[in-house]
Parts: sequence; structure tokens; C-alpha cells
Amino acid sequence: MKIIYIHQYFRTPEEGGATRSYYLAKGLAEAGHEVEVISGGGEKYDLKRMNGFTVHYLPVSYTQEFGFIRRIFAFLSFVRLAKNLLRKLPRADLFYISSTPLTTGWIGLWAKKKFAVPYIFEVRDLWPEAPIQVGVIRHPLLINYLKRQEKRIYENALQLVGLSPGMVNHIHQTCPEQSVHLIPNFSNPETFFPQEKRDDVLKKYGLEKQLTIAYTGAIGRVNAVEELLDFADYAQAEGKAWQFLIMGAGSEKESLERMAEERGLSRVHFIPFGSKAKVNEVLGMADFAWISFADLPVLSTNSPNKFFDALAAGKAILINHKGWVHRLVKQNELGFSVFHRKWEKLYLKLEEVECDPKRLQAMQQNALKLSRQFFTHQIAVERLLYILEPEKYPLTPAREAYIRIA
Repeated sequence: MKIIYIHQYFRTPEEGGATRSYYLAKGLAEAGHEVEVISGGGEKYDLKRMNGFTVHYLPVSYTQEFGFIRRIFAFLSFVRLAKNLLRKLPRADLFYISSTPLTTGWIGLWAKKKFAVPYIFEVRDLWPEAPIQVGVIRHPLLINYLKRQEKRIYENALQLVGLSPGMVNHIHQTCPEQSVHLIPNFSNPETFFPQEKRDDVLKKYGLEKQLTIAYTGAIGRVNAVEELLDFADYAQAEGKAWQFLIMGAGSEKESLERMAEERGLSRVHFIPFGSKAKVNEVLGMADFAWISFADLPVLSTNSPNKFFDALAAGKAILINHKGWVHRLVKQNELGFSVFHRKWEKLYLKLEEVECDPKRLQAMQQNALKLSRQFFTHQIAVERLLYILEPEKYPLTPAREAYIRIA
């Protein structure tokens, strides 16, 4: 089967960031499918061959630092250039289209009509619900228009994929008659794995063998990384030498760096955005991974890459929001939750763990076990292959089991 995989923000492990599309495209190619990916990110059009599939890079730049108008321009430019490219490529048997943004769905609608080729639409974030709740989209007419577009894209899809139970429920509510599948995010155990704290790596980053909390991910308005600074401030005031690592990029990074400097948070270390291997190196110095989002209902449906990477690295979890990820943390004893900035409560729990290393090790082992049992890239690829060819790739109880944890 010839599959054209459309994802505006395709990333390789060497580039860092969200690599879901890389592993799914690679898995499809290894299963014998002909896969061509269309992505943005190039300064000019470029074509690259990697691991059995082809990537077309269109000259559409995008960063988290973009304002609203510039983001819209990038979204529309990608749609226009993708259509132009598709007119030149050989006809596909299927389009696999991944959001965000929602506008990628317009490519599917257009291609279905022009080429009579079906598309599967993957919902990575709930659009337009997320920008509406964040306050980026406010005009009632625009909200109404985007919600109609969302429904139209869902209704015309051959099948739909959601990355979390909350997303799947939202899609079902929007289009009750559609077929929706759950394929959560995942990690590659060859890239993310447990490591001992090495003296040479600690020295490289100016760290000591103290209890350490790491945040690795986007640093934007919705990520609430400032809460980690607040807790670092609390711990420092209590006289703790605990260390806090923040690795990533985004619109709020400079603001957080200024905040840490103004507060004199000497135990907070900012580390530049890097490859997945660099992320694993940073996690190797940590005891806990910090998973945070702003207090908005839609964000509780997220399927954050940083959570699954931390599980594979064998890290205990600190989480600040409710939702399905919080349920995983609670049910599997992966770590602690902290709501409404109740720092004293979290501080006391971490103090107990600091005095009881076996309890920390148990949470870390639980994280690693959960990752290997349910959230590897092999399981996700098997689930996708089942969606494409159920007769050839029937679901065994083992392959289907991870959905029950939702």
C-alpha cells in the first residue's frame, strides 16, 4: 500500500521533539508499505530518504515563539504547499494525516475529493478546543467556524485515531457514528533507558548527587513550568540542596530564566533543547520527572511525550494536573501529584523519599515496567497496522491489553 503521511512538524530522534511520526512511518515502511512523509521545516524544498521511507520538507517555518497571526500564516502556507506537491506525486492508496494543527485536515478533505483517496485523521491535540480554552481564539464566529470544520474533517475520515482516552471521548461526542482508535504516545526503549548517575555527567552539568527533578519538553504558555520554579523556591527556602533541571525550548524560556535569576534560584539549571539521546542523558541525572500543564480541562486529555520518555528512562513522576496520565501515575504508584501549588505537601513527600531510597526505586521500577508493557513504539505500530489491515494483523490479547489501562 502506498501511504502519504502528512505531519507539519515531523521530527527525527536526532532533531529532538515529538518523534511519534518518525517511528510510525518507519514501522509502516518495515511492514512493507511505501511511505512518503510531507512535513514543514525546510528553508527550501528538500527531499530525504531515511529508514525505508521518504520525507518531503516544505519551506514552512514554525516555532513556539510565533504569534497568533504568524502561526495562522504558517498553517495556511503548509496546506497550500502540500496541495501543490500532491498534484505532482503519484497517486496514493491512503493518506494518514496528523494534527495539530486542525488545518492539516483540509488537505485530507481536498485530496479525498480530487483524487478519491481516503484518509485517516490522527488527533494529537484537541483543536479548536485547546486554543479556545487557552484564550488564543475568542471570536464567536471564528469558534463556530472552526468547530464546524472539526466535525467536517472527522465525518469525512475513513477512521480516526486519538492519543488519549479523553481525546477519543471528545471525538465520539463530536461524531458518534465514526470509528475511533486509541494509540497513545510511546517511547523507544533503545533511546530511553535507565541509567545510573555518573560522576562525569554530573560534573559536566555542574551537579551533585542530590535529589533531582527534571522537566524536559516544550516551554510555552500551557506548560506551567513556572510552577517548578515556585517549588524550587520553596525547597531552597527550606534549606534543601535539591536540584531542578529544565531542558527545552519555547516562548516562555527567557521569562523563566529571568525569574530564576531574580529569585536567586541557584539550584535551577537550564539546559538547551537537544536530541532524544541528550534528553535521556539529562533524565539519567534525575530522580523524578516533572509533568505539568496549565489548569485547563482540555489539557488533561494530553498524551505528553515527556511522560512516556520519563517512564522508559525509569523515572518517578511528579504531576500537577488531573486526567488519564494522573490516573496512570496513581494506579501504578509511579510518583506523586501536586495540585493547586500545595508545595508543603509535596515537600514532605519528597523528604520521606529522600530518607527512604527503596521507595523511590520502587516507583522508578513501576515506571519502567509500565513503559515496557504498554508504551513502546512496537506496540503502537502493531496497533496502527491492525487499523490498516485487520485481517493481516489481528489483535492478540497482548497487543490490545494496553488500551484497558485507560
